[in-house]
Amino acid sequence: RLARVDGFECVGEVYTAAAAREAIERLQPELLLLDVHLPDENGISLLRSLQVAGTQIDSIIITAARDLNTVRSAMSSGAVYYLVKPFSYDQLRLQLDAYRRWRHELESAVRGDQSTVDTLFNLRRAAVEPAAAPQHRLQPTMQKVFDAVRSSPNPIGAADIADQLGVSRPTAARYLSALERKGLVVLDLAYGGTGRPLNSYTAQSIAPKPPQRQGDGVSRG
Repeated sequence: RLARVDGFECVGEVYTAAAAREAIERLQPELLLLDVHLPDENGISLLRSLQVAGTQIDSIIITAARDLNTVRSAMSSGAVYYLVKPFSYDQLRLQLDAYRRWRHELESAVRGDQSTVDTLFNLRRAAVEPAAAPQHRLQPTMQKVFDAVRSSPNPIGAADIADQLGVSRPTAARYLSALERKGLVVLDLAYGGTGRPLNSYTAQSIAPKPPQRQGDGVSRG
C-alpha cells in the first residue's frame, strides 16, 4: 500500500525487533512503521534503543494498543505519530503526506528564523492533530480550493491556487481564509525579500473512513 503514496517506497517488511535492527542497519530507511507488540521485544523499547545508538530514523507507531501510557511512551520515544488499528488507508496516506511535507520543509530550510520554526511546528501539528471532517459539503469553489491545497506536496498560496483554478487571487485568498477558520487548512507564514509575510497553506488531516487492516513495515520517504 505504501507504493500508492507519492514519494514513498517500502524497502523492507519484517516481523521481529531483531530483524528490524538488521534491516534498518542494512537498508537505512528514513521512516519506520512500527508495531508495539512484537514477538521478541516491545516496539517502543526497540525505538528507544535506536535513539540511544544514535540511529537517525523517524517512526510512526501502528498498533492496537490504546492505553495512554503506551501513547505517552511512544511520543516521548520520538514517534512522529500514533495510528490505532484498525484504520483506513486514507488515514495512513494523510499522515504520510503530512510527514513528507514536514521533512521537505525541514531539509530545504536554510536558516532557523522564527518564521521557519513556525512553519515546521505547523506542519508537525498537521500530522498529529487530525481535524474533524466537515459536517456539510463545501461550496463548489471552496471545495476546489481545498482540493488544491490537499493535493499540493508543499505549502501553497493564493496566487498559485488562482492560476490553477482560473479564479482571481482575492477570491482564492478569501476561500483559503474561510478554510482556515473551519480548521481544514493551516496557515504557514514565510517572509520574502521585502520583509512582508507570504501566506501559504497546508491541509489538516481529516477523520478516518471505515477501517481496513494494515501491515507494518520499513519505508523510505
